[in-house]
Amino acid sequence: MSQSVWDATSLPNFTDVDVASIETDLEKLLKHNQEAIDACVSENTNPTWQSLVLPLDQLHDDLNNFWSPIGHLNSVKNTPELRAAYNACLPKLTQFYTDLGQNKALYQAYKNLAESDAAKTLTQPQSEALKQTIRDFELSGVGLEGEAKKRYGEISQRLSELGSQFGENVLDATQAWSKLITDKSELSGLPESALAQAKQMAEVKEKDGWLFTLDFPSYIPVMSYADNAELREEMYRAFATRASDQGGDITFNNAPLIDEILALRHEMAHILGFDNYAELSVATKMADNGQQVIDFLEDLAKKSKSSAEQDLAQLTAFAKDENGVEKLNAWDMTYYAEKLRQHKYNISQEELRPYFPMNKVLSGLFHVAQTLFGVDIREEKEFDSYNKDLQLFTISKDGEDVSRFYLDPYAREAKRGGAWMDSCRTRRRLNDDRLQLPIAYLVCNFTPPIGDKPALLTHDEVTTLFHEFGHGLHHMLTQVDVSSVSGINGVAWDAVELPSQFMENWCYEPEALAHIAGHYETGEALPQDLLDKMLAAKNFQSGMQMMRQLEFSLFDFRLHMEYQKGISVQSVLDDVRSKVAVTTPPNFNRFQNSFSHIFAGGYAAGYYSYKWAEVLSADAFSKFEEDGIFNKDTGVRFRDTILANGGSRPAAELFAEFRGREPSTDALLRHSGIAA
Repeated sequence: MSQSVWDATSLPNFTDVDVASIETDLEKLLKHNQEAIDACVSENTNPTWQSLVLPLDQLHDDLNNFWSPIGHLNSVKNTPELRAAYNACLPKLTQFYTDLGQNKALYQAYKNLAESDAAKTLTQPQSEALKQTIRDFELSGVGLEGEAKKRYGEISQRLSELGSQFGENVLDATQAWSKLITDKSELSGLPESALAQAKQMAEVKEKDGWLFTLDFPSYIPVMSYADNAELREEMYRAFATRASDQGGDITFNNAPLIDEILALRHEMAHILGFDNYAELSVATKMADNGQQVIDFLEDLAKKSKSSAEQDLAQLTAFAKDENGVEKLNAWDMTYYAEKLRQHKYNISQEELRPYFPMNKVLSGLFHVAQTLFGVDIREEKEFDSYNKDLQLFTISKDGEDVSRFYLDPYAREAKRGGAWMDSCRTRRRLNDDRLQLPIAYLVCNFTPPIGDKPALLTHDEVTTLFHEFGHGLHHMLTQVDVSSVSGINGVAWDAVELPSQFMENWCYEPEALAHIAGHYETGEALPQDLLDKMLAAKNFQSGMQMMRQLEFSLFDFRLHMEYQKGISVQSVLDDVRSKVAVTTPPNFNRFQNSFSHIFAGGYAAGYYSYKWAEVLSADAFSKFEEDGIFNKDTGVRFRDTILANGGSRPAAELFAEFRGREPSTDALLRHSGIAA
């Protein structure tokens, strides 16, 4: 059996990142890689996997291993110096990858390999990787000449800068706003946990009182519980107008960036021979074409709208009858929804918090993974860290280490909002036949520990942790040794959310909750009555939630599909809302200006992937509902088909192999409490 790579060099050294030398070090590495690629191509008259692909994979890996900790630190420990170095490097990286994608000699070498006798001896993952690489060359404009080629390069450069600038504007606009309250009477309704957090934040800034920010753990409790409608309105306005011309510092306004991003994406699609960017986007996805995506979303909307209208009618009637509120404003919705949830089910997220201390939730999560997928997870104590809350874990299977992951769980200053999984190292077979094992970054923005209490999570935060861990498992439990189709690499983007959404299901299963929940002081299990109420409330307002996600998905897809010069982004959003939304935000709301998923992330004309994959994940989970939610055989089957194969086989094929049939939307609608 070949040896695995697992030594000090396999982990990044965050503290060794020298910001001052990042740019020059990158330039040297890119120059070396370019020379090595040119040499590799000229030497490969009869290319084989060993002579062409493996050396290029090594170069790609060297670059990833250099850049990965830098990109990660830029997201989780942003400083002006690091940001400047990061942004100075982006054009160089973009140029390198643009040139690589348009390297005709390299493209020809890959085609020669694909058409050679040697290709007949390749493994399934190798063949799939080769096929995808050739496709990606073609989608990177390898066939372009002259002016079109030059213009494609310029567009790639500019889009990379704009995406980074968009994300920075959202971060800066979020951090630029805060509110200090010194009179506690203005904070009635807020739970103790939110008050303690606000107090702690004020103390850190050496201020008296309670400090609130637009970071989610600070923002959401105010919107959910603060009796003070003026405070809710002020925070809602600040949040809904981030990075826009409607409030705050307009130097962070993302509107001009959005217009330029859309125009450039459209132009790029045209250069590559597509009608619009949406069609370019689906060229690498499960969906066959743009119209199929629109039909899918509109069909779900049609099936869900009446449920959403009932949700709204119920909320409006409750606010009026119980509280005398004639008109629900945008900043009232979450507040009265929380009151209605408590009225109907006598339960709130805050009541659940004491039962979800971070360490208990983690051990429960690991128990689920252990039981289903036959893996063990242990914590490592000795490693290079950039923050006291960072943890490192090793996953082993049958006594052998298979992967590692970092967990960075809590919200803090200079850290990008949201939650995500990113690749630190990819599993692959090295030139000397050793195996490089995968490493993942799992990042969340949970409510941090307060005082001497441990971090206590809401059930929503628990679900987020399971979601990101699902992405992590996809990356870490892969059995594929070819880097470009290993883990989440090469997986159709609209199937990438399948494992993550799949894992969320265990957060609602009593059998699993017995391991996930336990009171932080007494260890007492979640009381039966609380559990019953939590499960009863699972689909509370799920019709409205479904329509909100469909609104975002349709807005994103139509924006890229219908783009033409001078298009008004707001009017596309307004039109989508007129068709699917049951509530319309106020005119000042600029949701799109902080929609980082599509303007600064990988979800452009792909936000629909969440719903597309949710159909797959709900249907996959229904197999466990049939067999038993901790059925080991079914768990191992999921591991060995969906998780192990990564992008080495088409997602639709893997799903059908696991489920024994094509996917159906029935399970999703049933799980959401929406009658089809």
